[in-house]
Order: sequence, then structure tokens, then C-alpha cells
Amino acid sequence: MAISQALLPEFDQEFANTRKMIERVPDDKLAWKPHQKSMSMGGLATHLAETPGWMGTTIEQDSFDVAPPGGSSYVRPDLKTRKEILEFFDKNVALARGVLAKASDADLMQPWALLKAGQTMFTMPKVAVVRSFLMNHTIHHRAQLGVYLRLNDIPVPGMYGPSADETM
Repeated sequence: MAISQALLPEFDQEFANTRKMIERVPDDKLAWKPHQKSMSMGGLATHLAETPGWMGTTIEQDSFDVAPPGGSSYVRPDLKTRKEILEFFDKNVALARGVLAKASDADLMQPWALLKAGQTMFTMPKVAVVRSFLMNHTIHHRAQLGVYLRLNDIPVPGMYGPSADETM
């Protein structure tokens, strides 16, 4: 079985779970933060929506510079509503799944580097970037969003079975 085909069931499950979490974010709490150093709830949800969009850059390019010398730095989209966030998420997930499904084992074993101002932050095989920088990164921030929801008394959806809110 091709690596991409082995990854697709996990991809589908994790991004479906992520969508369930984003669906719970209320528009009137997008600016809410648990701490001054934290992202806002809307910023965190937007970050979750943008992350699958990096799949194409990861598989189809050899590197990405978040702040290229002499160029413009990467800027997170400024989405204003849950509807906008979900639409952006759905678009990115569909594109990401298509790119991943087409990737050959040879593609996924090629090195990929994340750069900042021309300096390499890390280099890994693309398959490791897909798992760690895209999928695990998403899972990490999705868990943060679950805490944000809990702190606002918003029912948290189950990810790998029912949540405490779904069993009561």
C-alpha cells in the first residue's frame, strides 16, 4: 500500500474531528482569550482552518520561507465569522486531501524545509512533515480549542468517542 493511501484514513478522521470542534465556536466568542499571551478563539479556529492548506506547499514544493528575505511574511487570514472559518477549512481540507491522495511514496520521502528569513528552522522527509507539522500540529491546537470551549461552558464534541458533554 502506498504511504499516501495509508495516511488518508487518519487524515479523514482527524480533519472531520477538527471540523466538529470548529463548528462549536460561537461568533460572539471569536475575540475571547484565556490569557493575554494566548491566541483568541477565532485566531485559533482560523489557524486550524489554515493548517490543511499547507499540504500543497509541503508536498509540491521543497521548502517554504515564512519571512523570505526581501519578500512578504506569511500572514494568517483574517476571518470574521465561524461560517467564514468553516468555509476556509472545508476548502483547504478538500485541496489537501487531493494533494495527499496523488502523492507517490517517492514524493513523500523527499526532504522538505521550513525557513524563516532564509534560515532553516527544520528539514524532514515530507511524510514526516505531513504527520507532525500538519496533522499532529492540528491535533495539538484542536485540543487547545477544546479547552477554550470548556472554559466558556460550550459543549465539547467527542473526538475518539463521546465527550463528557455527550454522555451526560
